[in-house]
Amino acid sequence: MTLVFLLAAILVIGAGTMLAVGRLGELPDVEPDRAPLALPDDRPMARQDVDGVRFAVGMRGYRMDEVDDVLDRLAAEVDQRDARIAELESRLAGRGLPRPEAADPGA
Repeated sequence: MTLVFLLAAILVIGAGTMLAVGRLGELPDVEPDRAPLALPDDRPMARQDVDGVRFAVGMRGYRMDEVDDVLDRLAAEVDQRDARIAELESRLAGRGLPRPEAADPGA
C-alpha cells in the first residue's frame, strides 16, 4: 500500500513539474476581467480625465484613501500646468511671437 502511495506521489509531482515548465502545453491567454481605464490616447490628459479615473478593487483591494490623495494631487498639478502654459502662450501672443506648435521645427 505504501508503494502505491509513493508511486502516486511521484506521478503527481512529475505531472506538476511538467505542467510548470510548459511540457504539457501552454495555458490560454488571460482575458481581461475589467474595463480598461478611460484615459485619452489622442490628447494630453486634463483634470477631468484624472477626476474620472476609477480603479477596480480586487480581492486584496487597495488603499482607497492613498490612491484618492495621489489622484487629487495629480489633478491639481495638471491644472497648475495648464494654467502656466496658457499664461506663457498669452505672453508669447502679446509679443507677436508664434505659438510653439506653430513654429517651424526645421528652422
